[in-house]
Amino acid sequence: QVQLVESGGGLVQAGGSLRLSCAASGYTFSNFPMGWFRQAPGKEREFVAAITKNGGNTYYADSVKGRFSISRDNAKNTVYLQMNSLKAEDTAVYYCAVRFYYSRDYTTEDDYNYWGQGTQVTVSS
Repeated sequence: QVQLVESGGGLVQAGGSLRLSCAASGYTFSNFPMGWFRQAPGKEREFVAAITKNGGNTYYADSVKGRFSISRDNAKNTVYLQMNSLKAEDTAVYYCAVRFYYSRDYTTEDDYNYWGQGTQVTVSS
């Protein structure tokens, strides 16, 4: 069974950093792109970042460009989200997801097939 488990969330002050991890199992991790999404209180889930299957290309929401960095370690079946210069607006539950089928768009939530349980990130100001 496909399983994605996020970790690394927590409470951090504005301007600080966190590194989220997503451990994947149940499929050939290196064959598929991965994405990070987030959902803030009272808001819809939104795209944050995505990475191609070999890590050759990355994609970011405008709101996190220059601050967040997605990476993956295929030997460890893990995708990461390094979050720097955190803002209060980054407070959300962060989810990782895998996309099994081709799409031109890496940002669309409905294109992803399996999701983790989420990890809470709270940024205090």
